[in-house]
Amino acid sequence: MSEVIVIVESRADWQIATELANRVLVETIDWLEEENLQYMFQWSGLEEGTEYSCWKDIKKIMRDVRPPKFKLGFLGQTRDGKKFKPDGVAAMKVLKLVRFLQKTRDIQAVFLIRDLDNQPDRRKGLEQARQEHCDRQPQLEVILGTADPKREAWVLNGFIPENPQEAQILTEITTQLAFDPCTEAHKLRSTAKEGSDRYRNPKIILEQIIGKNEEREQQCWRNTDLAILRDRGVETYLTTYLNEIEQRFALLFRNKILT
Repeated sequence: MSEVIVIVESRADWQIATELANRVLVETIDWLEEENLQYMFQWSGLEEGTEYSCWKDIKKIMRDVRPPKFKLGFLGQTRDGKKFKPDGVAAMKVLKLVRFLQKTRDIQAVFLIRDLDNQPDRRKGLEQARQEHCDRQPQLEVILGTADPKREAWVLNGFIPENPQEAQILTEITTQLAFDPCTEAHKLRSTAKEGSDRYRNPKIILEQIIGKNEEREQQCWRNTDLAILRDRGVETYLTTYLNEIEQRFALLFRNKILT
């Protein structure tokens, strides 16, 4: 079966990234039914039998998985002589390893999912790595998912109050912030866990609204209309991610590469 490699920071990132991808595929391709996705490809990590790999484990995975004849080569700069931006070298390591693994595994695409954490150059680094592989064979589609500033901003983009209590909490937070944290989640750039600045931390805001209710959190990307996610997610790069799935990943299905 065809594989799609996913590189994330955590299982929560894997869940939102893959479930959104599935939703976009079904919406985009007329003949595709959600229940049939499991027979067409599988989400995988770099190590066989895994569902995803984490950025923090890349060095270890390279040691454990890398075959004796595999060589990374020089990764100091791009082919046009430019220095890689943050995460560019790490992404190159992943893509070069995937290229080697394609010799024995049917890998058709790679999802690179990363929180920007107020570091916009992270996306630029990932884009550089993708550009280095765009014209190489065999075909390998690279999809970037860069939440700005964090995954929780994407969840907030999909939050719609479902009862008066949630609506009241959102109204109070909106008044306190002087902006709606769901439609303008990109403004929540604090990482503070204490002090007044914590109220601009997307993690804190999300917990204030829904508590630690994992099921309610999942509803924000599973149930909210994709049109709403696209409308709200322009500044958080959620819209960009959904567009990449439609324009890049769905193309594999249209060309009947994934079977």
